[in-house]
Amino acid sequence: MRPEERFEELVGELSGLPEVTSPGAADGRFGTQALRVRNRIFAMYVRGQLVLKLPKSRVDDLVAAGEGARFDANKGTPMKEWLALHPDSALPWRALAEEAMAFVGGA
Repeated sequence: MRPEERFEELVGELSGLPEVTSPGAADGRFGTQALRVRNRIFAMYVRGQLVLKLPKSRVDDLVAAGEGARFDANKGTPMKEWLALHPDSALPWRALAEEAMAFVGGA
């Protein structure tokens, strides 16, 4: 399955959850391909990769394990709490997205 198809599947799985908003439901350029909880982005699809907001320590661990890289929003500064998951990572997207949703949503 191609990454964009995986993201569409993820959106379908999570968009029915309480307080989760699907991509395209929010205004603005940043985050147009983003899943939000309580109006805050927790996962998005950018340049062919799943990008997730996770605790810095978790991002550190995933980067060290070779699962992804810190996300850079084309500003030259990688973000500490954002992971761009490598397309070839075997980690389950839904579990990571749920982890990100809990982190952002304060659950």
